[in-house]
Amino acid sequence: MDIEFEKLINLQKLDKEITDASLFLENIPSKIEEINKKIEASSQIVTLAKEKMIQNQKKRRDLEAAVKDIKEQKSKYNRQLNEVKTNKEYSILLKEIEEAKQKDNDMEEEIIREMLSADEIEDEIKAASQKYSEAEEKFSKEKDVLQQEKKKFEAKKDKLNQKKEKLMPKIPSDQVSLYLKIYKRNSGIALSPVKEEFCSLCHLRIRPQVINELKGKEKIILCENCGRILYCDA
Repeated sequence: MDIEFEKLINLQKLDKEITDASLFLENIPSKIEEINKKIEASSQIVTLAKEKMIQNQKKRRDLEAAVKDIKEQKSKYNRQLNEVKTNKEYSILLKEIEEAKQKDNDMEEEIIREMLSADEIEDEIKAASQKYSEAEEKFSKEKDVLQQEKKKFEAKKDKLNQKKEKLMPKIPSDQVSLYLKIYKRNSGIALSPVKEEFCSLCHLRIRPQVINELKGKEKIILCENCGRILYCDA
């Protein structure tokens, strides 16, 4: 019985294309997840900038509340100046008033610095938001491309499987069984062409007698080294 080398070669080609399509489809979820992480990272920059603004506003409120308390304390000290009876008490109150005044000035200056910082943070938020919008648009397009590629490869894989289903019954069952056994054992490559008297995959030199037998296509011969089905690539 003649060996269906051409059909076996075609089967291996189909299997390789199916495997390649499957690997591509398997990698799509991780690629989409990676894109989502990039979008999230861009979003996080905006979130951090907004959190800085929240902290800035809180600090300004705290400073303004402290300034209010100091001003009230200064007013209290000024009222007490009219009530003191000794120079010592008067001097102490003046010192307290001066210290309160200095604290008031320091805090007012700090409030101004925080206000200026708020302007910078506002610019930072705008810049981060712009970058996020651009990144989201870019990455959304990449996701759309991946989804389109997914559909294309799913359709391709279906067609390849249909071709394989039609081809399999045309190959003798014993040849298919041997092919599948070697296919699983050798990482999806069951056949190896002989080129210039060498197995093209493991590079073992093939004896002239074996090459003559291969040309007859009357029996399956396995490579003595890698165990794959040999055929003449002519």
